[in-house]
Amino acid sequence: MLHAIFLILLLQLIGEAIQKFFQLAVPGPVIGLIMLLCFLLSHRTASGRMHAFRTRLVTTSETLLGHLSLLFVPIGVGVIMHLQLLESQLVRVLGVIIVGTLSTLIFTAFLFQRFRRREGNE
Repeated sequence: MLHAIFLILLLQLIGEAIQKFFQLAVPGPVIGLIMLLCFLLSHRTASGRMHAFRTRLVTTSETLLGHLSLLFVPIGVGVIMHLQLLESQLVRVLGVIIVGTLSTLIFTAFLFQRFRRREGNE
């Protein structure tokens, strides 16, 4: 499990370094996640040892995701502490939430249709 956590954190660190060095608008952890995806896709037909590592990586990821809700506690406390700032910017915050939600729904529907069509053609 430690090797998998090390890989996840290492790729996040590399992603942060790339983001800072090239001053990209994409967050470093997203870059690290893309690198992890590339790593996993490049070792598709892996040996038994690599397959065991991928299995441990999946198990570690599922464990971390099971405790993901704990990470939202500090965010909730921060929102409560800055409630006056949130109230003064309420219209903008609601606008961002609505636009973000709608664009996510549209993009997800678009991807679903593309994958569905591709699956039907095969």
